[in-house]
Amino acid sequence: MTTTTSTTSSTTTTSTSYSYSTSSSDTDWDALIEVAVAAKETRADSIDLKIEDNEATIAAYEEMQSLLQDIVSAAETIRGTADSLTANDDIFSTRAAYLTAVGDVDAESAVVVTAEADATITTYDLQILQLASAQKVAGTAVEDKTAELGLSGTFSIQLENAEAVDIEISEDMTLAEIAEAINLQSDTSGVSATVLEVSEGSFRLILSADETGQEIVLTDVSGDDVTGSLGLTDEDGSFTSELQEAQSAIITLDGIEITRTTNTIDDLIDGVTFNLYQETGEDNSISVEISNDLTSIKSAITALVDAYNAYREWAVTQQATSSAGGASDDAVLFGDSTLRAVNTAIADALSTVIDTDSMALLGLTYDESNYLVLDETTLNEALLEDVEAIEDLLAFQMTSTSTDIALLNRSSNMPESLSLDIEVDDEGNITSVSVDGDSSLFTISGSRINGAEGSIYEGITFVFTGDESQSVDLSFSSGIVEKLYSTIESYSNSDDGILEDMMTSLTETNEDLQEDADDIRSRAETYRDTLAARYAAYQVAIEEAESTLDYLEALLNSGSD
Repeated sequence: MTTTTSTTSSTTTTSTSYSYSTSSSDTDWDALIEVAVAAKETRADSIDLKIEDNEATIAAYEEMQSLLQDIVSAAETIRGTADSLTANDDIFSTRAAYLTAVGDVDAESAVVVTAEADATITTYDLQILQLASAQKVAGTAVEDKTAELGLSGTFSIQLENAEAVDIEISEDMTLAEIAEAINLQSDTSGVSATVLEVSEGSFRLILSADETGQEIVLTDVSGDDVTGSLGLTDEDGSFTSELQEAQSAIITLDGIEITRTTNTIDDLIDGVTFNLYQETGEDNSISVEISNDLTSIKSAITALVDAYNAYREWAVTQQATSSAGGASDDAVLFGDSTLRAVNTAIADALSTVIDTDSMALLGLTYDESNYLVLDETTLNEALLEDVEAIEDLLAFQMTSTSTDIALLNRSSNMPESLSLDIEVDDEGNITSVSVDGDSSLFTISGSRINGAEGSIYEGITFVFTGDESQSVDLSFSSGIVEKLYSTIESYSNSDDGILEDMMTSLTETNEDLQEDADDIRSRAETYRDTLAARYAAYQVAIEEAESTLDYLEALLNSGSD
């Protein structure tokens, strides 16, 4: 309200006027709504940050799992994928043949020897006295391979060990067509035909045995003397032109002469195949040593080192600190207990000592960042001098006082030693197996002895091949690779590993958190609508009040005039 006073020399007049400023346009309703809604959504924003943190952790666990699985894969190459000592799929069961020339012979060119897993380790003295060859015969020359020969008849053709087929020849057939007719049935007969252009205007039919050491049998059946007319046979049925005779391979192995119809000999020694290419002669020989595949063992060890170092490089980033002293931005799992547990388990496995041997036997040491460093010279010497010590250091081993028992399956918690008392009946069937008088720890299934479910031996399976009752003392040792595999696989297994369970749990947590955040934001949007309606009502009421106020102000002002 404003009061104005004016004064003159004769009269004094006082006048009063009224004005109010309460316009609704001065209120930012939208800003008020946004502030109120934002306050409601604050918890949802916090949940978003938690989800982001969990997603970063899941991604880190996924990378960790992948790197650990690479170590497991490298370990499986060394230890084998099966938990059975009879599977022969570990790297120490692989075999290679090492050839040494004795005399004037090129061993590598003369023979290729391959050995299957677990072939007997030994050395043979090999001589290749004769290579197997396939018989080839030729007919007489004709001037034109496409000219009709005017022959009519049937002849049969086969190899000695194959089925005879009849080849029917008509007068209008050419030399090329006769060859084609023979080849149409070569899969059955074992004989193939070609037409060789010896010189211009001179073509000859060539018959070739598809196998070495087998002779071609050619007989006229009816009609003209087709084989004689083609110049393949003479009056006695003998071949007129034998280009190459059928002969068998002849070798001596440790002085014993052996004959085979083929140059590939795979039935002489179990798991060993000889592929013959050149003769050595009687004055020369080749020393064939069947032994561990040292190259593959070295490659497997190198691959394991590479897999470990790749994991170690990642693990170091998870332990990095910033310049301020806290965790660096990339160290998502900084201080993570699972990461610490895995790192400790890996370190424990790598520190394994078998007898007096440690990873130093392999030429392995740590650098200042705990990366593995491999001295190849040391590893090469160990491979050449004592591969069995390397196997003991790396793999799982069982020793037994009886050759009648073998380990078919091992558990993840093998004992250091075990004594089994095995009882059999008169027919050699197992009747009971006990440990320190307790027969409930193992069950019997034929020749198999299985650790009882729920017992400390669950998961262990032996096979017994004996037929007499006996007590068997067993001892077990887990080398570096076996321990690495057992520990890391329990964390990295994509089906039921610890990391998989943790990632699944975090994923489910995020789903619940996202649902909570969505609910909060949904309620905030409802609140927004409520506020908008409420403030709209306020606006209407204020505008009505302003209108009334303006009216009253006008009345007051008019009354003061």
